[in-house]
Amino acid sequence: MKVTVLGAAGGIGQALALLLKLDLPENSSLSLYDIAAVTPGVAKDLSHIPTSVKVEGYAGDDPSPALEGADVVLICAGVARKPGMDRSDLFNINASIIFKLVAKVAEVAPEACIGIITNPVNTTVAIASEVLKKAGVYNKNKLFGITTLDVIRAEDFVAEKTGLPAEHVRVNVIGGHSGTTILPVLSQVQGVHFSDQEVIELTERIQNAGTEVVEAKAGGGSATLSMARAASIFGVNLVQALLGKQGIIQNAYVDGGNACSPFFTQPLLLGKNGIERVLPFGELSPFEEQKKQEMLSVLHADIQKGIDFVLNKDE
Repeated sequence: MKVTVLGAAGGIGQALALLLKLDLPENSSLSLYDIAAVTPGVAKDLSHIPTSVKVEGYAGDDPSPALEGADVVLICAGVARKPGMDRSDLFNINASIIFKLVAKVAEVAPEACIGIITNPVNTTVAIASEVLKKAGVYNKNKLFGITTLDVIRAEDFVAEKTGLPAEHVRVNVIGGHSGTTILPVLSQVQGVHFSDQEVIELTERIQNAGTEVVEAKAGGGSATLSMARAASIFGVNLVQALLGKQGIIQNAYVDGGNACSPFFTQPLLLGKNGIERVLPFGELSPFEEQKKQEMLSVLHADIQKGIDFVLNKDE
């Protein structure tokens, strides 16, 4: 398997590349690309770590050499959030970056699975889908918005609240990947019971966890290390599924035929062709059902913004 990281010299990209070097299956190939001239040096640095994962680095305006033969492309290129910004503020810069990079993936590696990390994911995934459709290579089973960060944050916060080992906590997070569109299904967490107030507080903390990091870094960046870990978890699981390992379930933001939204985060059974089956997200509590209904107008507007961006590019 060949995994390509686009945006590999940034705060997320370098940490993600390190984790992939350590965790990808034996004899995988890791290809790193960024416009920054340092990228080949990042690859050289990683190549000194003794694993069988081979690493190459590419810099410049054209990512084509890094994409040739890629099975999985993880895109984290873009600008990070700063204090006072939300994910929608990133739109104008990051939308153009995603548009250009996904167009190049469609040209060079049309069969690759694509994982979008670049925010705002609610919108950038819609942009990617429209670009792939325009190129005639769209496969809804191979395009993912990586929302694993919401899952691991939810699991960490629940563990902190309950005193349970974080490794043993599982939280299903559905919806989207921004603010109120992030919906942790706390009613399904096994072995715990939360009061109504605790559910409200935990839900709000999970939804605003990105802001928590941005403010704590005091202008020095956003969630890079936890995002890199989340992306590596998803990326490695996807590679293992493509190689034939069975029973791998991950949540992601996809075009999964959900009646409530064109794109929606829910559990997926991964397989040799990407998404093998979209799984139901289970019964929701009245509170969760209300929050799901409340989020939909925001989610639909985010998606339409991405579609309109690509349509306006054509004009």
